Amino acid sequence: MTPTARELMDRLVAFPTVSRESNLDLVDFVEEYLADLGVKSTRVPNEDGTKAALYAHVGPQVDGGVVLSGHTDVVPVDGQSWDTDPFTVTERQGRLYGRGTCDMKGFDALALWAVPLALERGIKRPLQIALSYDEEVGCTGAPPMIDHMVSMGMPRANTVLVGEPSMMKVVTGHKGSIGYRVHFRGFEVHSSLAPTGVSAIMMAAKLINWANDVNAENAAKTPSDVAADFFPPYTTLHVGTISGGTAHNITAKDCRFGFDFRIVPDDDIGAWQARFLAKVAEIDAEMKAIRPEAGITAEQTFHVPGLVPEAQGKAEALVRQLTGENARNVVSYGTEAGQFQERGYSAVICGPGDIAQAHQPNEYITVDQFQQGEAFMRRLVDMLAE
Repeated sequence: MTPTARELMDRLVAFPTVSRESNLDLVDFVEEYLADLGVKSTRVPNEDGTKAALYAHVGPQVDGGVVLSGHTDVVPVDGQSWDTDPFTVTERQGRLYGRGTCDMKGFDALALWAVPLALERGIKRPLQIALSYDEEVGCTGAPPMIDHMVSMGMPRANTVLVGEPSMMKVVTGHKGSIGYRVHFRGFEVHSSLAPTGVSAIMMAAKLINWANDVNAENAAKTPSDVAADFFPPYTTLHVGTISGGTAHNITAKDCRFGFDFRIVPDDDIGAWQARFLAKVAEIDAEMKAIRPEAGITAEQTFHVPGLVPEAQGKAEALVRQLTGENARNVVSYGTEAGQFQERGYSAVICGPGDIAQAHQPNEYITVDQFQQGEAFMRRLVDMLAE
């Protein structure tokens, strides 16, 4: 018997696919589920084979279909206080609790549930499923999957629908992002002789203070028409974690942190990269002038293009027709929608759940939102069958 959408979500949430772990057990399940329906799927593994993306094509071998795109990884539950088992869906007072119910295994379950509906209706335009990995650590799993879809000659879809939680509202734009792993290498001396050494921490503070100054500079500018739709309406620079040093009376030998940008779609990502690396080079030279062995390395860890609102976009038109939602919506989080768009697809975001619940302890999606997602999938399949 074909599982219900809710049963599929229960199964998907039960796989603890935190980004640092493998997602292969979940991929095995999806592959078997699709095979039982007579649908062939294709895996796209990562370099060491510990993870995989998966995509599938349902319906006739023609262009003009719809891709339902989601990610299989979830954020950790470490250090969070949960009232229920995070990897078991628990229903209470109209809410479905569990890690990933909102972000975004609820949508993944709905996409998979739509497959037998599409087969039963005999759709005339294809439905394609695309499930990636490592979205939560920089959308690194989607690009090789999309490139594989294109290189293998899969019929070209008119619409990519990324099901990140948007309360079933149509989202036509999001910020881009780039991230770096930064390592300052200092030179240790006793702190009483600080001018003869190089403190990695104090030099790192110069880069972090630069980020604060640039944020203030950006906030003071009049936003562009595109940026004005976002909150905040400008590009932001951020350091979330930092570590370094060995003792209070030793100049720090090392300092490490992550540095990322959230970039409004009409800003040039390349220009921000160049500006950041120029500042790194300036501080690096200052460090080397004191001790040649000191310096900085900045390794790029992710690059996610923004989703740019499309003029008369096919994806937007189709999803607005299905939802009846006409408001103008953008978000500041990133998705693979920009990566699809970068490769020539028309893309939007529309999915059940509230992004405010994503990554939270006691994450949930409401039963009402999940049911709205089911109704949306039925309307989508009906449209593809016309």
